[in-house]
This record gives sequence, C-alpha cells and structure tokens, in this order.
Amino acid sequence: MISSDVFGNQPILTGPKVRLEPLGSQHFEGIWRMLADPEGARLTGTHQQFTEDGVRRWLATRQDHDDRADWAILRRDDNTVLGEVVLNELDEYNASVSFRISLVGPEVFGRGYGTEATQLVLDYAFDVAGLHRVHLEVYDFNPRAQRVYENCGFTREGVQREALHWNGQWQDAITMAILSTDPRPATAS
Repeated sequence: MISSDVFGNQPILTGPKVRLEPLGSQHFEGIWRMLADPEGARLTGTHQQFTEDGVRRWLATRQDHDDRADWAILRRDDNTVLGEVVLNELDEYNASVSFRISLVGPEVFGRGYGTEATQLVLDYAFDVAGLHRVHLEVYDFNPRAQRVYENCGFTREGVQREALHWNGQWQDAITMAILSTDPRPATAS
C-alpha cells in the first residue's frame, strides 16, 4: 500500500527540453490557451466548456491535493507553458494511478516535449513515489500519442468500444499501462 499523501511534496522535474513545475495560478495564460485549443479538446475528448474564473479557481487549489500531482510543462529555453501532465485517481491499495497529458496546441506537437514530460513523470512515479502501475486512455484517432506512450514503455491492454461520441461519431478508447517492473527506455525522445 502506498501512502495517500504520496504527492504531498511534489518536486520540480527537469529534462533537457522541459521543466515540470507544480501547477498553479502563475501558469494561467498557458493553461487557458491549452483549454481553448479545439484540436487539444478533440484529442483529449473534452466536451466541457471552461470559464476564465473557474480555471483560475481550479489552478489556485492544485497544491491542496496530496492524492494527485499536477505539473505545468514549461519549455526550458524560455519558460513558455506548453501544457500540463497529471497523475490522478490514486489507488493507494494497489499503488496505481492514472496518467493524463495535454499540450497547448499543434505548434508544440511532434517536438518531443510530450515524450520527455511523460518520461519524467514515469521516472518520478516509479522511482520516487514508489507506484507499481500507471495507466491511461487514448482515443483511436490519436496514433501520434499512442506511439509516444509505446515509446515510453506503455503496453496496450484493451479497447473500450465506442467510449467517446465526437462530432456525431463513436470513437474507441485504447487502454494502456506500464508497470514498475516493465522496461523503460532510457531516452524515448
């Protein structure tokens, strides 16, 4: 069993291209841009409409939650917010957590930022937090993300048929996971 406050002292994680900082109010502009991007909403299956005030309130509470870790993804060269990466839905009895990542928009896709952020979070989840399993869902129309996850060590586990209704069509959600005992590439970017 993992401690329920496993994410209580969320660190800054640094790689060659990105720095992951605990998500907070100071990241509002970049997160607001990410939430407003129609392509990002499609890739994450987000139907929810956000208000500026609601997002500000939500960001102000991120450090109050010890059962999850929310990081802003920042480009190291200029501190531009590139997106967010999250470990949530902690199952402390099974040392398992859900993974989510979202980038600001197409201008940052395909540059290795998401891969590096994913690797940094997996290293933290397994090597620091002591988790055993990290799982995610990715939609069938997002093969780029599926490749990133596979390159980072995730294994496809199954398909949730017609799990998302988007633009009048049903889409499948692919479930993937990585275990602490699975091999992780030293560098996937």
